[in-house]
Amino acid sequence: MNIRAFFQAAKIEDASSPYDTIHLKVFYPAHSSGSDRERDLGIVPADSRHSPFQVVILFNGINCGPELYQWLAVKLSERGLVVVTFSWIAENLPGMVALTPGVDMKMLAPNMYGQGPTASALPTLLTALERLQAEGVLAGLLDLQHIILGGHSAGGRVAIESADSQFFPQVVAAFAYGAHTAAIVQLGYASGTILPLPDSLPLLLIGGTRDGVIANSSHRYGVTWEQATTPVRRTFQEAIAGGRNDSYLLLLEGANHFSIADPFDSTTGRPFLDFPATQPEDQLRNFMTEAIGLFIDAHVRLQTTALDTLNRLLNSTHPSIASFERK
Repeated sequence: MNIRAFFQAAKIEDASSPYDTIHLKVFYPAHSSGSDRERDLGIVPADSRHSPFQVVILFNGINCGPELYQWLAVKLSERGLVVVTFSWIAENLPGMVALTPGVDMKMLAPNMYGQGPTASALPTLLTALERLQAEGVLAGLLDLQHIILGGHSAGGRVAIESADSQFFPQVVAAFAYGAHTAAIVQLGYASGTILPLPDSLPLLLIGGTRDGVIANSSHRYGVTWEQATTPVRRTFQEAIAGGRNDSYLLLLEGANHFSIADPFDSTTGRPFLDFPATQPEDQLRNFMTEAIGLFIDAHVRLQTTALDTLNRLLNSTHPSIASFERK
């Protein structure tokens, strides 16, 4: 399948200049027409045979460029999805300018948590999708009633915390890698607190047994994690009740915090805290892609065989699987 992408820009209404602009890269299945417009401008029509396209919004980790997730965006687009990555430089904390997934700090406070989304970029992204539905190569081809949120690290956290039909009726599922809902003690929480998730939509949590960033950041939560995967596992166990058989915990053997990032960027973020991966990175990413793709196929696209295929994959003896739970 031919995958193409284009760029868009949008304003964040509540942000102050110069940190009020967000830049999107939108990946989509394309079908070359051979037209003059295509040759001159590089604008390739969407392959409408695969429409309407469900949409995945990918939230990057803090100071992790969206290009690190392009491999995943392309892989998911090859399955017939439209995928949006974005770049937003902002000052989420006083004096700290960073590439951010958009973290609404006030919604993380004890008196506000759970009353609204923590993904501050999401309203702007949803508005941008409405514009894409109205004009351009994707006009009339998007399924804006079936939007999936996904992300890495802090971006994964805001994705799973904001995936609630009460906040955004068009959001129908979420997945995250290297994310958890442990509460920061500096915000006033007791040590070791795991904050609840909306628990209203299908959810896939993925973590790595070699996640050094999580392991070496436990002081933020007033504890020392027993294992690198402890807060991810506790999030699955304590933050959701389950009972619908559409919530999953997948721990990957030998994967570290940045196993989802390719190419690896050692110049930004906190890769110096990470542990070395002990499994081939390509193998880990391929397995990750298959699990995420089948999760979406089964619980969003409702493909008839996807659920059985997903269950077989996650219950297999694949060397990338450290453990798997479903509830």
